[in-house]
Amino acid sequence: MKKFQILVLIALSSLLLLSGCKKEDDSSKASIQPIDTPVQSEPQPDQTATPEIENNEPAVDTPPAAGMIRSRITNEWVPEKIANRRPVAIMVPNTKTASQYGLSTADVLYECNVESSITRLMGIWENWDDLDKVGNVRSSRDYFLYWSFEWDAFHIHYGGPFYMDDLIARKDTEHINLNIDIKKTYHFRDIAKNDFDNAFTKSSYIEKYIDDANYSLEYRTDYSDEQHFLFASEQDPNLLTQYENFIDASMVDLSLAYPLTNCYFKYNEDTGLYDRYQHLSGEHEGPHIDIATNTQLAFKNLLIQNTYYEVRDQKGYLSFQCHDTTRDGWFFTNGRGIHVNWEKTSDYGATRYYDDDGNEIRLNTGKTMICIVEDGDAFQVNGTAITQ
Repeated sequence: MKKFQILVLIALSSLLLLSGCKKEDDSSKASIQPIDTPVQSEPQPDQTATPEIENNEPAVDTPPAAGMIRSRITNEWVPEKIANRRPVAIMVPNTKTASQYGLSTADVLYECNVESSITRLMGIWENWDDLDKVGNVRSSRDYFLYWSFEWDAFHIHYGGPFYMDDLIARKDTEHINLNIDIKKTYHFRDIAKNDFDNAFTKSSYIEKYIDDANYSLEYRTDYSDEQHFLFASEQDPNLLTQYENFIDASMVDLSLAYPLTNCYFKYNEDTGLYDRYQHLSGEHEGPHIDIATNTQLAFKNLLIQNTYYEVRDQKGYLSFQCHDTTRDGWFFTNGRGIHVNWEKTSDYGATRYYDDDGNEIRLNTGKTMICIVEDGDAFQVNGTAITQ
């Protein structure tokens, strides 16, 4: 009997032990779940890094208003309608007797000698809607036409020498010659400094001519490069400090190259622009002023373009070689300058400017002045002569 009781007790103990082991195993399995749950709720490694990546990304280039895009001419925000419409190129004299209206609103301004040391200006206007009086308008030259072609612009001029006749006669040259406008449908005479510099035009006349001539307001396919200048972003402007050989340029003086206008540019630290001055002697000495707005001409970018030239005749008419891959120049912005090289390889192709490492330079957002300098002429930067 005792033996039987002992056997029963042993059996009961075994059952209790087995039961205890089973519960321990179950609780062990159950304990895994609470450990897994917090691991899954923690942020994943890539989620943790996201803010860093976003901080390193460039700011989104958001237009200030609906329907605005970046201008191919200035990189400024402009209405899409304006950006997609062809600009105008208008010839303006630059003598002391010139009556200059509207020049401060031009987006790009060219200056080049035409006879001996007499310079002429050509402005490029992207938005030409509000020109109530622009000019005065004077004659053109064939080389100005080639620079006008780069923008697929309507070239507005008051005649010109026979040297440009063949280029004017081309079917692809869409121009407005006010010299043959006998009825004054597209221009008007107005009070000016003399009787020779008193022909002007305005937006409504320009638009009427374009309509009468059946010209297209939209850019013509393959007639100009969609990306003309290469621009730095406004968030990361080009300070030129990435170049070891940049020079300080608070004053850029073109008097040696343009001895009749004696123009020069002073860097304005308050505005970040180069203010233009000319006619250093005589009653017109001082800032170069737009009579229409009493505004001084000022530019964010200044390009000096050394160019091969020839004298055509005894009258001193000049010719400049617009198509070239062998000439150099200088680029100035934000109070500094670097040496550049330029190339133009086709009539409608853009003139492109490269640093000494062969990289296309980045202009800053805003207006640009392009000074065409005769091969071999000099100019001064901060009083030091630079010979091309």
